[in-house]
Amino acid sequence: MEVIQSFTIDHTRLKPGIYVSRLDRGFTTFDLRITEPNKEPAVAPAAMHSLEHLMATWFRNSRVKDDVVYVGPMGCLTGMYIIMREGYGVEEMRALTMECLEWILRQQAVPATTPSTCGNCLLHDLPMCQWESRRYLERLRNDFHCEYTKLQVVLEDGMKFADA
Repeated sequence: MEVIQSFTIDHTRLKPGIYVSRLDRGFTTFDLRITEPNKEPAVAPAAMHSLEHLMATWFRNSRVKDDVVYVGPMGCLTGMYIIMREGYGVEEMRALTMECLEWILRQQAVPATTPSTCGNCLLHDLPMCQWESRRYLERLRNDFHCEYTKLQVVLEDGMKFADA
């Protein structure tokens, strides 16, 4: 069985930033890494849920809305994935993300947080979402990272998978 590409990233060296996770079938998957895995606390679930609603709303209403395929949180709660039609690089995604985060900081409410519009409408935290957004924005401005450190992974059957 093949190792999932994201499992080949050295999470002990991964810094907050924006990375190209995948390029395939005409799409680019961006890894928007908000916190430093296993060294900083993950984003709290309620803050991440609010961030998802706000980022999805912004991206799907922005000038690039026709190229947005997916906006959603990572299961580990250390970042977001954004899938775009191919053609966007990390610097473009950085600029878009910074514009989005600045917009989030001006919001007074999280969209779609009623029982009829959200599957877990009580799990939201706008103030903490804005705190995380402010911190991430500063990181994107002042300490930008965009190159993965890869691992060599040995599968159970002894085969090696390396993507350096």
